[in-house]
Amino acid sequence: MALLGVTASATGATDEIENAFRAPFFAAQSHPASGQLHIVEMDAASLAKIKRWPWSRDHYARVVDRLNAAGVRSITFDVDFSSPSEPVADSRLAASLAKSRAVITLPTFGQVAGSSDMRTLDALPIAVLRKHAVIASVAVLPDRDGLVRRMPLGTMTDGVPRPSLAAQIAGRGGTVGHPFPIDSAIEPESIPRHSFVAIENGNFDPSRLVGKDVLIGATAIEMGDRYATSRHGVLPGVVIQAMAAETLYSGTPVEAGSAFLLLAATLLTIWILLAASRKTGLVRGAASLFLLAMLHWLGWSAARMLFDIVPAFAMILGATMIMLVQQFQADQRHRRMHDTRTGLPNRFAFDSRMGDPAIFTIAATIGGYERLETVLGDTKADQLICRITERLTMGNGGESVFRVEDRALAWIFNGEQDELKSTLSGLAALMRSPLEIGGRMVDVQMGFGIGQGRALSEAVHAASQALQKGEPWSYHVAAEEAALEREISLMGELDAAIADNQLEVLYQPKLALADDRITSVEALVRWNHPERGFLRPDLFIPMAEETDRINSLTLFVLQRTIDDNLSWRAKGLQVRSAVNISARLVVSAAFLSAAEAMLSRSTIPPENLIFEVTESAAIADPKAAAAALTRFRDMGVSISMDDYGTGQASLTYLKNLPLSELKIDRSFVQFAHRDSGDAMLVRSTVGLAHELGLSVVAEGVEDEECLEFLRTVGCDYAQGYLIGKPMPAEALFALAREARRAAA
Repeated sequence: MALLGVTASATGATDEIENAFRAPFFAAQSHPASGQLHIVEMDAASLAKIKRWPWSRDHYARVVDRLNAAGVRSITFDVDFSSPSEPVADSRLAASLAKSRAVITLPTFGQVAGSSDMRTLDALPIAVLRKHAVIASVAVLPDRDGLVRRMPLGTMTDGVPRPSLAAQIAGRGGTVGHPFPIDSAIEPESIPRHSFVAIENGNFDPSRLVGKDVLIGATAIEMGDRYATSRHGVLPGVVIQAMAAETLYSGTPVEAGSAFLLLAATLLTIWILLAASRKTGLVRGAASLFLLAMLHWLGWSAARMLFDIVPAFAMILGATMIMLVQQFQADQRHRRMHDTRTGLPNRFAFDSRMGDPAIFTIAATIGGYERLETVLGDTKADQLICRITERLTMGNGGESVFRVEDRALAWIFNGEQDELKSTLSGLAALMRSPLEIGGRMVDVQMGFGIGQGRALSEAVHAASQALQKGEPWSYHVAAEEAALEREISLMGELDAAIADNQLEVLYQPKLALADDRITSVEALVRWNHPERGFLRPDLFIPMAEETDRINSLTLFVLQRTIDDNLSWRAKGLQVRSAVNISARLVVSAAFLSAAEAMLSRSTIPPENLIFEVTESAAIADPKAAAAALTRFRDMGVSISMDDYGTGQASLTYLKNLPLSELKIDRSFVQFAHRDSGDAMLVRSTVGLAHELGLSVVAEGVEDEECLEFLRTVGCDYAQGYLIGKPMPAEALFALAREARRAAA
């Protein structure tokens, strides 16, 4: 865009517009002449008095004598003296010039040789006159439209560079080939004038001319020598010469072209195009035009530089138009992609993301939505949709939620099947709490549907089926079949994964709230699958249990945890490491023997280990579970009950099992600082555990408010992304060491 502006300016494509702009620009700065220059005009009164033309040069001699007597600084003629007249009169004028104390300037100019000879001949004052004067050019430079806007500083005549009359009067260098713009803000009427005949006859106040510059020339219409100007209409040539001299009194102005303002406009264009809204863009466009106008004004008033502003203005206007088009397109796209009532992204927006990867599509359907809409009214029903969306987004890991139907919302899920079940369980629990809408508590019944890939319609249908069956969620048939196929394939590869060291053990830190130190970690296995990438344990552990591979998998994790714990101890870090023990393994004689043998061979202090078991481990065979766990407790290994609150544990289990710790499930902890029901459960669990001599770990801590709540209820440990995500052993060591230094 800037290049187009430079090209347009350089080729003159914008000259007419530029010239039209300069007239009001100068008009806005209108000011009187300096008063230093006076015009002695050969006016109609002088023509009437001196009836013979051309005038005898005796008249000019008397005027020169009168002006010299008045003490003028310079006398400049805009009168043709290139031809001899009466010898006596020429001698008389030459004598007046010779004895003048003022600087005398006589004109030179070029003229066409004849009607049939278009050569330009240089005209000079006759020799007898030019011996006593400076020679200056009276050339005028009309533009292509015939209007005079600029004058030369100098021209060549007779092979000699000559200053212009204006340059000579103002004492400026008369550089040839460098025209300058006339300051059209000068009001020509303000230039002092005297009738030629009045000066000749002495009918003037000499004190007004002391030290002044005088320019003598014709103003009478009968004498011609008139030119059109852009602002002041037709003016006599001598007045234009006077305005040019007045311009140079303040310095030599320069026409600086368009480059500087185009550079400024380029930066402003970027500013306009980055506007976030139509209103902001228009304000920036107007401000940019004002700023360019100010730069244009400052350039002239402070540095006598006259910029071409039209290309820069055109760039700003063009950028503003582009911005408006972009904003219009963005508004159209936003309206097309968003629900008009709630502002949520709609089905078109969902479909526009067809290129995004998607393992599952999840739909959430609101039961009895039409009835809710009737009771609440349109506005509050829209608020209800927005509040539901907030909860779903909060519980689905921040994934964008789309309103695909009046009563249906949907989003993409890229985790695996078991993670999906965990997420939907959490969302179902989250949606059990009523929503406050306009001062009214509203219970919302919601069903979730699962579609394979981007099968949105199938997911919505499955959500409706879940509502009809009274189930929290439902698979679409194709999604269920695809998930089953993946499970079968995956389990066939698990044995090789253990043997090929594709499994990795990461550690999630637990913060001891009493002293803000990392004193415990949980070991979490990850599968670095060569094709599927990193797989979380909630994907393959349940399948490993069903296919009798959980024994070797858990022993692998236990051995790696022992090795890493010993490495930390050698570096001076004392932490307890928790390993998850499947409910199946708690009563497995083979596992118990293998684990005991592993602990016996190791030098790790048993109190550095924690075995985490779920509530379900105690339900199938409570006596066998208690006996097995007691064997490990007797060895010094601590026992923790994981996911407390999600199963059917009773006080009897808590009393009879050899527990030293309870872990409250994340579904109760995550929102306990703002959900009164969850807060009551966490508070009561902490109190109960402490009464039984157990410590308490809260999972799912993701913000500072939740952590502060746990401190206030006396919880012992906090675990979650706020404390730290699962990380390799080296990173855990660095984090624990830093926490220890910060707490010291």
